[in-house]
Amino acid sequence: MGQDQTKQQIEKGLRLYQSNQTDKALHVWTKVLEKTSDPGGKFRVLGCLITAHSEMGKYKDMLKYALDQIDTAREMEDPDYLTEGYLNLARSNEKLCDFQKTVSYCKTCLNMQGTTVSLQLNGQVCLSMGNAFLGLSVFQKALESYEKALRYAHNNDDKMLECRVCCSLGNIYVQLKDYEKALFFPCKAAELVNDYGKGWSLKYRAMSQYHMSVAYRKLERLPDAMECCEESMKIALQHGDRPLQALCLLNFADIHRSRRDVDLCTLKVHCLSEGIYRSRGQQEELREQVVKFLQCVEELELYCGMCGESIGDRDQKLQALPCSHIFHLKCLQTNGTKGCPKCFKSSMKPAFV
Repeated sequence: MGQDQTKQQIEKGLRLYQSNQTDKALHVWTKVLEKTSDPGGKFRVLGCLITAHSEMGKYKDMLKYALDQIDTAREMEDPDYLTEGYLNLARSNEKLCDFQKTVSYCKTCLNMQGTTVSLQLNGQVCLSMGNAFLGLSVFQKALESYEKALRYAHNNDDKMLECRVCCSLGNIYVQLKDYEKALFFPCKAAELVNDYGKGWSLKYRAMSQYHMSVAYRKLERLPDAMECCEESMKIALQHGDRPLQALCLLNFADIHRSRRDVDLCTLKVHCLSEGIYRSRGQQEELREQVVKFLQCVEELELYCGMCGESIGDRDQKLQALPCSHIFHLKCLQTNGTKGCPKCFKSSMKPAFV
């Protein structure tokens, strides 16, 4: 496969990936990798595979492709390709939480004497280094790295990099318990997405919304936290971004824990009372507690909207839909209903003027 055909196939894979046809995109890129004779094309397709596996949360595969990319860059003896390769190697180790290696590879990138292309990557290198220092809880060096990354973003007018740095700054200020700053920076990221991100991947909007949600939760602005987290989760589900889905689910749990402690305690009280009245044979009181228990379950939506059984009682696989409603996976597979049954049911409720 020559240079022109390689380029066409890479672009085909990108179009598939951007339309959420990830498996088809990966198939196209893997075929290119097997057949191409163009080193530059091979390097580029490895970059596509690194990004895709990063967003799918397959970090070991991401590292494998990053190592292949470094080997390709060395064969080409091009400092720009080597810098980009070491950056992807740093990112892979960052995702795998090997932060010492991340810092080491980032320093290698910064010490390389490349051309203007390499210098433009320095902001991304500083961002990755900041994330690594944050992972090591070296907060001062993390802040210094983020500030350098921000300067590179401003000097190069790189709004996408600025957006990513703002999200990372939101994260560090959450850990430093300065929640006003923790909100300010992801809000700034969201503004950048709205103003400049028309052609960007939706992952940047999802990322800013997630970090805003965490800050809102820390500030006890729970309705705002829930709204932002729902928006982030919808995008993560649409794009198959499993790492972000996991973060959103954890944040949902924290929001519900903050918002519904009283309801959950009430549920537990009704459950305990039911057991007491059942053991004493007090049928009237027992019925009253069962009714109150079921009302609580209904209000908290702790049940599958298809089979009606409670969620979480047994080890059963669950599936979240883009609207954030959760069902038993077996119910969705058996029923074969398109769309969300709960949303459909709500839309069918009669409206009164």
